[in-house]
Amino acid sequence: MPNSLTPDTPLLAVTGDNLVLARRYDARFAPEPPRTPGPPEPSRPARTAGRRGNPYARLFAIPGTRAFTAGNLLARLPMGMFSVSAVIMIAGSRGSYALAGAVTATGLAVTALVAPRTARLVDRYGQARIAVPATVIAALGSLALLLCVRYDAPDWTLFAAYAATATTPNTGGMSRARWAHLHREATPENAAALHTANSFEQAADELCFMLGPVLAAFLCTALFPEAGTLTGAILLLTGVLIFAAQRSTEPPATGRTDAARAPLHSPALAALLAVFLATGAVFGATEVVTLAFADDRGHQAWAGAVLALQAAGSCAAGLLLGALRPARRLGRRLVLCIAAMSALLSLPLLAATAGASGSLPLLACGLLIAGAATAPTMVTGMTLVQRLTPASRLNEGMTLAVTALLAGIATGAAAGGWTVEHTDPAHGYALPLGAALLALLIASAGARRFGHDEGPAA
Repeated sequence: MPNSLTPDTPLLAVTGDNLVLARRYDARFAPEPPRTPGPPEPSRPARTAGRRGNPYARLFAIPGTRAFTAGNLLARLPMGMFSVSAVIMIAGSRGSYALAGAVTATGLAVTALVAPRTARLVDRYGQARIAVPATVIAALGSLALLLCVRYDAPDWTLFAAYAATATTPNTGGMSRARWAHLHREATPENAAALHTANSFEQAADELCFMLGPVLAAFLCTALFPEAGTLTGAILLLTGVLIFAAQRSTEPPATGRTDAARAPLHSPALAALLAVFLATGAVFGATEVVTLAFADDRGHQAWAGAVLALQAAGSCAAGLLLGALRPARRLGRRLVLCIAAMSALLSLPLLAATAGASGSLPLLACGLLIAGAATAPTMVTGMTLVQRLTPASRLNEGMTLAVTALLAGIATGAAAGGWTVEHTDPAHGYALPLGAALLALLIASAGARRFGHDEGPAA
C-alpha cells in the first residue's frame, strides 16, 4: 500500500457511532478551474451621459412608458375639445348660447358625481377592464349628442346624451397612477423621478387644454359644426385603447378595500381638496373675465390667444420644474406656490385697469407670467394627493382632486360671469385674485396636516 496519499484518496474515520467519510484535500493540488468566456459587456449607448443629466430621458428610458404616454396624450387632447365643440355645435344649430351653456354645465355636474365612482372601479378591477367600456359609453354619448343636434331632436335629449359622456375616465389620473406604481419604492431616486413625472403630466394637461379648444374651433368652423365632437370621440377612444393595451406598466387591481380607507376620510386630503376647489375658481374666473374684457375692448378675436399664453406659461414652468430637485416639505412648498400665484395674479388686474381702457398686450404679458405659477402649484398639489391617498385608492383620490378642480372652475366661471355683467370687466380680475388668496388661507391652515408626510430629500 503506498504511503503517500493523493487528493482523491478517501479516508475513513470512526468517531463514536458516526462514520465520517473524509477526503484529504490540499489546495496545492487543486486544478485551476477552466476559464469560460463570459457574456460580452454591453456597449453603452452614446446617449447615456445625456440621460444622466436629463431627468426626462431617464424617466422615459423605462420600457413601456413611451407607449402609454403616447396613448394617454391622444386620449387627453379631447378633454379640451368637448365643451367648446358642444357649445359651438348647439349654439349654431339652436341659436342659443344659454341652452349650450346649460347642457355643458349639466354634463359637468354629472361628471362630478360619476367620475369618482368610475375611478373607484378602476382601482378595484384594473385600468384596462374599466377604462375601455367606460370610454365606449362616453364616445357613444358624444355621437348621440351629435345626432340629436344634427336631426333637431328635442332639447331634453341633448342633456341626456351629454350626461352619458360623464363616464369618461380620468386619463391623466390613470397616467399618474402608473408613474406612482413604477416608482413606488421610497428612495430618493424614485422621489425625484416621480417629481419629474408629475411635472410632465401637468405640462401635458396645460398643452392639451391649450391646443384642444383651438383644434375644436378650427374643425367646427372649417369643416362642419359636428366635426369637433366627432373628432374628439375618435381620439378619445383610440387613445384609451392604446393606453389600456400597455399592460406591463399597469398597476395591479386592488379588489375590494376597506371603506374606512376611503380618501375622503383623511382630514388632510379633505383640506387639500378645498385648496383645489379654490384654485379651480381662479382658473374659471380668469377665463370668463378675460373673454369679457377682450370683447368689451373690441378684441374678441384675440381672447383665445391671450388665454393660450397663460397655458403656455404654465406648460413651460411645468417642464422646467420637472428638471429641478423635488421639495422636501411639500406642504410648505404648496403654500409658497399659492402665495406666488396670488402675487402674480395682481399683474393682470393692474394691466387691465391701467389707463382709461386698459391694455390687452399688457394683460397678455401679465397672464403669461401669472401662468408660470400654475404648474408648480398643481404639481405640488397632485404629489400631495399621491402621498395622502392609500395606494389601493390612488385613482379615486386623484379623480376627487380633478373633480374639486372642475367644480371650482364652474363656480369661478359663474361668479366671473355675474361680476362682468354688473361691473367693468377690468375689475373682474379682482375675483381670481380673491380666490387665490382664499386658497392660500386654506393651504396655510392645513400646512401642518400636509407637512407630516415629507418626501425623501433629493
